[in-house]
Amino acid sequence: MIKLRLLSTALLFNNRNELLMMKRAANRTLSPGKWGAIGGHMEPYEIASPKHTCLREIEEETGIQAANIEELQLRYVLIRLYHTEIRQQFFYTGFTNAEPTIETEEGDLFWVPKQEVLSSNRDLPHVFRSLLTHYFDHEDSAHPWIGVAGKTAETDEPCIRWNPLIDPGII
Repeated sequence: MIKLRLLSTALLFNNRNELLMMKRAANRTLSPGKWGAIGGHMEPYEIASPKHTCLREIEEETGIQAANIEELQLRYVLIRLYHTEIRQQFFYTGFTNAEPTIETEEGDLFWVPKQEVLSSNRDLPHVFRSLLTHYFDHEDSAHPWIGVAGKTAETDEPCIRWNPLIDPGII
């Protein structure tokens, strides 16, 4: 039986040139030891507000409060199949000058310069690397993007197909 899981994630930038990233603890079930963003699963009462989830997860994982975050906006919606779950993940970008104030069992937090985020020696999950690559190529985009993860027909390699999320009535 396939289930639906909703997630919300933050790409927080400091001084607009560093990304707050988490090096996940080696004992984590999902992506152990890999680099990721701040975020997590939506609670049932948050279904109508992934932004609320994003802000809650930021505070839980970093101690940074909503009042210290500027321009938090939806930039991506990603849909993918993960084992027996359809995962729909909302990605927000925002800016803060606040420093993380708590430690978490999830992993360790680091401000990573933008030019080093996609370094080949940084172990990123494929989905996250693909999203960041697309974001850095389109960070001035005026609209959000929707992505569907799958595999290429030609090579059977993982890929994400990105499309602008635009009301078809305004095309």
